[in-house]
Amino acid sequence: MITLKNVKNLQGKIENIELDSESDLHIDCEGLLLLPALIDAHVHFRTPGAEHKENWISGSQAALCGGVTTVFDMPNNYPSCSTVEKLKEKRKLIDQQLKEANIPLHYQLFFGADQSTLDEVPAAMKNGSIAVKVYMGHSTGDLLMDDQKALEKLFKIAAEEDIVVAVHAEDEAIMASQKKKLGPVQDVCMHQHLRSRESAVAASRRAIALAKKHKTKLYLLHLSTKEELDLIRDARKEGITVYAETTPQHLFLTEQAYQNLGTYAQMNPPIREELDQIALWEGIRDGTIDSIGTDHAPHTPEEKEQEYGKAPSGIPGVETLLPLLYTAYLDGKLSLEQLLKLCRENTERIYGLESNHDFVLIDPNTSTSVENEKLKTKCRWSPFAGWELKGWPVFTILDGRVYDCKTAKRVGESQDGTAHSRMVAHEGSTL
Repeated sequence: MITLKNVKNLQGKIENIELDSESDLHIDCEGLLLLPALIDAHVHFRTPGAEHKENWISGSQAALCGGVTTVFDMPNNYPSCSTVEKLKEKRKLIDQQLKEANIPLHYQLFFGADQSTLDEVPAAMKNGSIAVKVYMGHSTGDLLMDDQKALEKLFKIAAEEDIVVAVHAEDEAIMASQKKKLGPVQDVCMHQHLRSRESAVAASRRAIALAKKHKTKLYLLHLSTKEELDLIRDARKEGITVYAETTPQHLFLTEQAYQNLGTYAQMNPPIREELDQIALWEGIRDGTIDSIGTDHAPHTPEEKEQEYGKAPSGIPGVETLLPLLYTAYLDGKLSLEQLLKLCRENTERIYGLESNHDFVLIDPNTSTSVENEKLKTKCRWSPFAGWELKGWPVFTILDGRVYDCKTAKRVGESQDGTAHSRMVAHEGSTL
């Protein structure tokens, strides 16, 4: 049994709470707030093929230290997860790494849409894939689906099988035209023009039209523009089932970040203008946006420090999701109820997941800066380095196991892996 003493609940009441566990732990939670653990439904943990950037050992540690106990991993691996065989191989690798990490992280896998293997989509869902992912514009990896006939086939299959189609909406033809128009570009500030807002809006409009035609459940990922939100609002008025995700980086960064971060701020789709950021926050407040996923996409500092054109796109984010949003809550940008809907409840509802009994204990009062060297992600950097944030996780409770968020190690476990009785204190407690 885990006994949480003097813990604050969502209603602000101080109480003692008991949770089922094989361990016998008594945790002094004075000054801590108990929240349901989060779901990050958009991560790239890089297994297989790019484990020098991240794997499921470092990725699961980063997730736990961010108060996240469930992740949805994307299919743009090396090789891409676009056949049932590759899906099974990937799951086997993940399970091996989680066992080594001693972290039973909950996870789901996206299946990669490839026009040569679309007939495998139904079988992939029967083998445990959560949804199918479409790249309408080229990004990291070799998955690209910009052929109209192939997209029509996929959306039709998905509708017949009741499968969610999650779309990276950037139009490949528009991006190619921009590249030709602008010529050789060496300034990362031009990234948002090469991958223009028009490419994002056009791809989202095209995906919505396909969803309308075939009655497919559509999930538009990492929204970055005001216009896309307007498209979604109009689509819902027509009865089209379309869900929307945005990311912390699009909520907290704008094009000004290129000046300080250079290629460390490079991502697909790009960060954009302040007017888009304002529109995204409004989309959260009015319910247009259903979820916040981090698009946790780590690359090494050596890779990111290359000149523009060679540096890869993507940033890490699973560890900073909760403190960023909790600090935004303190600033009045969203409520705690909205935070939990965006980072847990809506994802459970949309994908039909059973709610788990995982929790995170956060420090709601202490302001702590993001420090690269303390991050658990293998790449050890964050675009939010130096930001002072509140709401950092202290303990994460996963499947009745308590993990210390400073070390990502299980609390109350002996060296031989057996659980034992223990009284646990934290910094600031009175024990």
